[in-house]
Amino acid sequence: MNPKKNVSLSNYSTMRLGGIADYLVEIHSKTELTEAVSWANGRNLPVIMIGGGSNIYWNDAGFRGLVLVNKITGYKDELQTDGSHLITIGAGEVWDRVVARSVEANLTGIEALSLIPGSAGGTPIQNVGAYGQRISRVLVSLEAFDMQTNNFVTLTEAECAFGYRESRFKTTDRGRFLITSILLRLENGNPKPPYYAAIEDYLQQRPTSGPITPAKLRNIVIAIRESKLPDPAKVANNGSFFANPIVNTEVAERLRAKFPEIPCWPGDDDTYKIPAAWLIESVGLKGFHDPETGMATWDKHALVLVNEHAKTTNDLLQFKQRVVRAVQEKFGITLLQEPELLP
Repeated sequence: MNPKKNVSLSNYSTMRLGGIADYLVEIHSKTELTEAVSWANGRNLPVIMIGGGSNIYWNDAGFRGLVLVNKITGYKDELQTDGSHLITIGAGEVWDRVVARSVEANLTGIEALSLIPGSAGGTPIQNVGAYGQRISRVLVSLEAFDMQTNNFVTLTEAECAFGYRESRFKTTDRGRFLITSILLRLENGNPKPPYYAAIEDYLQQRPTSGPITPAKLRNIVIAIRESKLPDPAKVANNGSFFANPIVNTEVAERLRAKFPEIPCWPGDDDTYKIPAAWLIESVGLKGFHDPETGMATWDKHALVLVNEHAKTTNDLLQFKQRVVRAVQEKFGITLLQEPELLP
């Protein structure tokens, strides 16, 4: 163990804000992980493990402990007797490369999750989803180091307590499990219609011949995302900063009575999903640039908060609260953030 000392955490979040970590080290194997945890335990230091930093941002106070940067790689494809494929993926793999590799094999199940930044190990934490697909639908299990028992464990999909944009790794067991690999079941063949509304709109405007293959769907999703979302490597942001609110039937009817134009997408168990981007745009904050905090909302997608020249995480939090307050005052809905504030 030879961790770096006094490391700026702004370099380990795509929002590029945050304080100083006492220690930081990259982890390339399970052995290195156990050594790092043992090293931290021997010094009574807390431990946090991160991936690509695309769905986190750091407190200005930094972290008085050891940050582990997950670089555990690996990709193993095993054909099953039923024709499906079990794919074992190292948690440190770049997620979009995983998607590209599965598409090259003509496998369906995650192609709509193309161009989502970050690492494979981060996808179950957030229960990543986009354009009609989500990781919980294809995840069989995952392997993780349990900080409570100091052992590696395997958790099935059912044990992950998945919800909309959440899991036990974000709620009841936040920080307990350090994910080292994920196991996905993907199918050979083409994605089945009906497709997500944005994809259907794209196909109407740009008709294509032949079946929609995983490769075609991946290219469509990439085109859609690139047309409205900034590249975090070039523009400091965490992607969609707010989750789409889920409301019950009573709330949905009340909102539609007052705002007839409000979109309400039917969900499970008599619930409705309301696009947070529409709410933010409706309060006049799409493409808004705040000179006081140095933050802005992206001009092509109101859900994306952009760090233009913010100096501190407190600047981001002030701007976030301004957006939350404006939506709350007009619609009575409280937006919830997607990226995690660490520690």
